[in-house]
Amino acid sequence: MKKFTIALASAASLALVACGDTATEDTTMDDEATMADGTSVDENQPGTIVEVAQGNGDFSTLVSAVQTAELGETLSGEGPYTVFAPTNSAFEAVDPATMEQLMSEEGREQLTGILTYHVVEGETNAEALTQAITEAGEGGYTITTVNGAELTATVDGGNVILTDAAGNTATVVQTDVDASNGIIHAIDSVLMPQ
Repeated sequence: MKKFTIALASAASLALVACGDTATEDTTMDDEATMADGTSVDENQPGTIVEVAQGNGDFSTLVSAVQTAELGETLSGEGPYTVFAPTNSAFEAVDPATMEQLMSEEGREQLTGILTYHVVEGETNAEALTQAITEAGEGGYTITTVNGAELTATVDGGNVILTDAAGNTATVVQTDVDASNGIIHAIDSVLMPQ
């Protein structure tokens, strides 16, 4: 198996274009808005990974887990990060008693380990990831996560498959969800570090 560490990929940023008529009066809004604390925010840019996840109903369980693990500030930081984000249905497949334990005060450390197993330093879009998998060959592409543990990425039937240390797999079901500090790829299972 050829081993790599995902590095910052030079991916072009997606530009959001405002639609609508050109303003004819002095009622136009600037592209930048001023927050209550005096900082300016470019309304045409996506939010942080956490803000993007909060705005997507498919990631509400992930957002709750990130808050419980107290990782919100980290994932709102400069980054960039690539996040393999389990959807709500991925979390629903986890045993309810296990989820309850993970979401408790006593389970915070284990939850943090699981969540950081889904995060990689650097921004890698789907095209760069697929190319790395192809170049790695038959054994797959090894990804070192922020947790320090590894995932193996392969392609099967045109889908990117992530395999954890225990041999469990997750399929990437949505790619290249842009954030100001990285990129999100949605997956259909929660991966577990050893």
